[in-house]
Amino acid sequence: MVVNLSESSQKILVCSILSIMTLAVFWQVKGHDFVNMDDRTYVLANRHVLSGLTLDGLQWAVTSVYATNWHPMTWLSLMLDVNLFGVNAGGFHLVNVFFHIVSTLLLFLILNRMTRRLWRSVFVAALFALHPLHVESVAWIAERKDVLSAFFWMLTLGAYVLYVENKCLDRYLVALFFFALGLMAKPILVTLPFALLLLDVWPLDRLSAGKSIRNRSVETVEKLTKKGKNKKKGKAKEVVVRTTPVAVQSADASMQWMRLLPLIREKIPFFVLSAVTSIITVYAQQHGYAMVFMERMSLFMRLSNALMSYVLYIGKAIWPQNLSVFYPYPGAWPLWQVCGAFLLIAGVTTTAFYCVKRGPYLMVGWLWYIGTLVPVIGIMQVGLQAMADRYTYIPLIGLFIMAAWGVPELLKKQRHAKAVLFTVSTLTVACLTAVTWTQVGHWRNSISLFSHALAVTNNNHLAHNNLGAAMYASGDKERAFFHFAEAIRINPRYSKYHYILANCLAANNRTEEAITQYTEAIKLEPDFFDAHINLGRVLASRQEFKEAAFHYREALRFKPKTAVVHYDLAIVMANQGEREEAERHLKEAVRLQPNFAQAHNDLGIILSMQGKTEEGIVHFREALRLKPGYAEANHNLRLALEGRGRKQK
Repeated sequence: MVVNLSESSQKILVCSILSIMTLAVFWQVKGHDFVNMDDRTYVLANRHVLSGLTLDGLQWAVTSVYATNWHPMTWLSLMLDVNLFGVNAGGFHLVNVFFHIVSTLLLFLILNRMTRRLWRSVFVAALFALHPLHVESVAWIAERKDVLSAFFWMLTLGAYVLYVENKCLDRYLVALFFFALGLMAKPILVTLPFALLLLDVWPLDRLSAGKSIRNRSVETVEKLTKKGKNKKKGKAKEVVVRTTPVAVQSADASMQWMRLLPLIREKIPFFVLSAVTSIITVYAQQHGYAMVFMERMSLFMRLSNALMSYVLYIGKAIWPQNLSVFYPYPGAWPLWQVCGAFLLIAGVTTTAFYCVKRGPYLMVGWLWYIGTLVPVIGIMQVGLQAMADRYTYIPLIGLFIMAAWGVPELLKKQRHAKAVLFTVSTLTVACLTAVTWTQVGHWRNSISLFSHALAVTNNNHLAHNNLGAAMYASGDKERAFFHFAEAIRINPRYSKYHYILANCLAANNRTEEAITQYTEAIKLEPDFFDAHINLGRVLASRQEFKEAAFHYREALRFKPKTAVVHYDLAIVMANQGEREEAERHLKEAVRLQPNFAQAHNDLGIILSMQGKTEEGIVHFREALRLKPGYAEANHNLRLALEGRGRKQK
């Protein structure tokens, strides 16, 4: 029935089916919660995002490096969500699903426009929409950057294809504009210029111009053969057979390189934007301590893990089992496995290049997969994970293309090939859809997510830690402390696990144990700003003011413009009788944060105690202006005014 429809009707029908299927599978996220892995950083504890879309928020998004990234478009989209839905997790989730669906439809339309192969394009788009490896990118609010950047990736591809069809500057600039927006959503788009070059090879076929060198050579051979009809035909043929292939291959390669150079020059603006974004990203991740350097993880370890990850991603793409939000770094892979992974990758690469004439889609799909994974494959290690499902969001398109075009070509001479392909592709999509539905369910909340991670992985320290945090928040403190202890047992050298456990211990008045854990965190990470502050507060609560002051000063050494630390240090100094130093730090606190009502009140107290009543009154009044009904400031102001009145009498 679909075959009899017009081309536009077929596209509308396909887009409708893809949209309905994807929405049906992911609709359950409407009832999902935020999870305690980056969602707090991106939304719940981000005052800029929680304020919604404002001019101040726009300025912050564009000018700030936050959460070890510079991605202003992601921040702006989350701010807009707050305007639309408030802090309703379901709204954020559905926006992710929306971008995923639109990217799916764009992928289908672009691929079909380039290849004119409807069903193969449908299959690739269906795999993209419904593969379980893509659940993490869609069901995780903090991965808004994935679905948003993919949306701009697809828009860039679409604009580029239109430009290739009709080389117009306007279309080129539109493609460049979408590319720039995509880079501002997630820097993973730095690989897009290379992907465009791959598309130039296939399916856009921009390396051939009119009649190929090989075809012209064949015509020349035919002319020579006809001309020498009355001569020794065998000899003429022998000369042709011996000389033509070498000459043709040499000319073919030379001409292709000559045609490739203009295509590279054409993309120089794209490469420039990629280079600038790469520099910003490296700075942001080093500044945010996200990048693991050579002394922590050797180059050999990272290369080994990269090779294994390439192969493991393929395995999970074919058989998506035991998917986890976090895969612990294994330490060291067995050498035989690393060598096997290298040989497999080298073998597939060699085969893809060998078959480039008959099946250029194999080379393009394979290099797409290999190339788009390069920024996240772990050579420059960011984070603790060995690999991550979200990293495959764009790269898997390459493998999907290899399957969608390669398998039909293998079976084209078989009987009932179309029926077999239809049956196999339908069953494949159906099975993947069922697994995806289940996988989406694991993202319901932090407890379900990390419980599943522990069930399908071994020694998963991050899952233990985050499950402990979720259980602690739900009131199950006994099990929470068990999981915190397990996280530290598995990975005792990660400072943040000690810090999180210390916070929970301190909140339960187990101060001695908390001090031990804070101290261990600082030992592992001497510039751990938050650990110094919280340890200082625990020590101050035990009236160990000298030790508390030391840690506050350490915190200020790392971040001297933090008003709250100046305030905490001032209180400690006041308790030691150091009123002048307390005054100095309180004045610095209100200078850095003029709306700090409590600091104004306490500064008023310190000034009044030193006989500076008039100055004190000014700060009491400022505290009341900032916080009307502030009882303590009101009481202190009344006492100060009474004292001034007595002096005047």
